[in-house]
Amino acid sequence: MTIAIPRHPFPTGDAEAGLAVLREEAQELIDGLEADSTELGDTQRITLTLAQSRCLLDPRASVFPTWDAWVNAMQVSSVVFAAATTTEEHVQCRIAHKDRTLRATGPQWYVNPGAWLSAFYLAVVCREKERITALCQVPISLLRENGSCFDEYHYAWLDTLQTYWLGGPDLVPKLVAAVDGTDAAVATDSETAGKLLYPPMEMFHRFIRKDQDGFNKALTNALQWHKQYWSEEERAFEISGLVALAPLAMACIAHDAGMPIEIESEYLPAVLIKRNWCGEFPT
Repeated sequence: MTIAIPRHPFPTGDAEAGLAVLREEAQELIDGLEADSTELGDTQRITLTLAQSRCLLDPRASVFPTWDAWVNAMQVSSVVFAAATTTEEHVQCRIAHKDRTLRATGPQWYVNPGAWLSAFYLAVVCREKERITALCQVPISLLRENGSCFDEYHYAWLDTLQTYWLGGPDLVPKLVAAVDGTDAAVATDSETAGKLLYPPMEMFHRFIRKDQDGFNKALTNALQWHKQYWSEEERAFEISGLVALAPLAMACIAHDAGMPIEIESEYLPAVLIKRNWCGEFPT
């Protein structure tokens, strides 16, 4: 039985005009990266915002411009870490259908666990195995170098995902450490930790146990908490709430492993889960 979880109300009246502005801003930032690759942080933020915004009017991600926006966000997010970790002066990459040469950046303010998790989720959604592997080889120590204040569970969750993908040891203890860190008694922002950060961890837990029913229950809870979090008055009109990015990535992993996804929601673009667009053009 399929469960439907509708998205919280979100105005669509000026959506097309807003998308046009975002598209222009994203393209300007992308085209400026070869001159100043330290703009990668802002470019990642804007391209991800555009990808999520596309799903306001296209919640299934069924039209090409939506997929194109998601690929652009994935490409930029991956290059953030390629440019930060390369030992060469430049890094070669492909962004928005064009091969580009960017200068190495080393550690930057935006090279942090939050940006890494977004990059990982986007690469999973786009089924970019080589990029996922490259991201999983990023040293966790690099993400601590910019002085950003992240709770330890961010690093533990990141470590869990890297360990899973690369087949490393101590996967379960790392996952337990990540889950324990989201507890309200220790998390700096207990609401965000409990409603947004913990749910994909529980989904992953059910996935590695091959617990199909438990996974779908965890996915249902994740989307309900996502809706509750983004329905709050001060957040209700934020683009970040349109797609549940982390649960979407976990659903893609589960789908590719043969688990049926029994939840339908505008927070969870169905065409992205089913990988219908993958291979549409060189990435």
